[in-house]
Amino acid sequence: MAVTYHTPGIYIEEVSRGARPIEGVGTSTAAFVGHAPAEGARVHDAVAINNWSQFVREFVPEGSRSTALSHAIFGFFQNGGRRCYVVNVGAETSVTGGGRTRKGVDVLETVDEVAIVAAPGFADASAYDALLSHCEKLKDRVAILDAPCQVPNIEALTQVGSVQKGRRREGEEAEETKGLRPRVSPGGYGAFYYPCITVRDSLPPNELVDIPPSGHIAGIYARNDATRGVHKAPANEPVRGALNVTYRVTDEEQGLLNQNGVNCLRFFSREGVTVYGARTVAEAASEWRYVNVRRLFNMVEESIARGTRWTVFEPNDPSLWKAIRRDVGSFLTRVWRDGALMGATPEEAFFVKCDEETNPPDVIEAGMVVILVGMAPVKPAEFVVFRISQHAAGVEIE
Repeated sequence: MAVTYHTPGIYIEEVSRGARPIEGVGTSTAAFVGHAPAEGARVHDAVAINNWSQFVREFVPEGSRSTALSHAIFGFFQNGGRRCYVVNVGAETSVTGGGRTRKGVDVLETVDEVAIVAAPGFADASAYDALLSHCEKLKDRVAILDAPCQVPNIEALTQVGSVQKGRRREGEEAEETKGLRPRVSPGGYGAFYYPCITVRDSLPPNELVDIPPSGHIAGIYARNDATRGVHKAPANEPVRGALNVTYRVTDEEQGLLNQNGVNCLRFFSREGVTVYGARTVAEAASEWRYVNVRRLFNMVEESIARGTRWTVFEPNDPSLWKAIRRDVGSFLTRVWRDGALMGATPEEAFFVKCDEETNPPDVIEAGMVVILVGMAPVKPAEFVVFRISQHAAGVEIE
């Protein structure tokens, strides 16, 4: 506000010229879509849940039995999750699994807090597509996809499944694709996990049951974010509450599955059930093939978008460009210091360019400010190789 001076004297004005810090957005809030034990409770409503007891009060009437959704919520909190949203899709038996999933995730479009999405109990091509399409549209979350608990053969997990309705020709039934893998997500907005896990039911009669692992995996994402950071791959982590796996994958089988973007849960004699994969369902050669890289970029992109909203409608001139470079650069320096970016110096880890070159007159006339940001993310040491050889004095390890 401009001040007009009429009376002689000394005037003091406070002028803010400091940086506007960009805060990193949360990455550990999950959302689960599925059938609650109480079929009619809060149907198609995104309900914020902060602990298992609250979920029981909202969705588990006395005497009810567990569902894939309730197992997922219990596993989420058991493995380190702090907060999630639950969308109960009710008992719409006339709607396909994919249709229920799609209707459920549509509710989550307005919940900005969500960074992880899963639909425990839905493991078919239509449901996978609903989850991936939702994440690809919003670009600020990733989907955790469960493989079916019953898999006829390992090769089926490497082939993309599809849904076909009707007849191909008169008198001939359409054939269903026998593949069980989700479709490719070019941006890596989903991760696929196999096999199911054996747990003890959290509700009476507390029997051993086989369940999809997505709730437990989401909890591991949240735990990993809190202890190490979103840049650390959520793998080689124990699955709390998992007593066994429904199928024990061999090293040879995992080699095939890993190349096809299937993350295995392995049972090791000392460690127990462990998440032993960190791939997305992007192409094997894609820059988005690792879960932690996709999630790191989600966090950075949303943080910058939120932290620079003040720039909208500001004069589009070198002063604005300098302020943007300062704020974004300061934020990415903190990300680099946290160990999320490669490079011995910030200059090696990232760059921020916003100047006359990125904003020529025609761009300014269009009312746009263009900022180029590049980052060198840390990628997981997926294959650790020790080269052991003999020499005259003994054994040498490189």
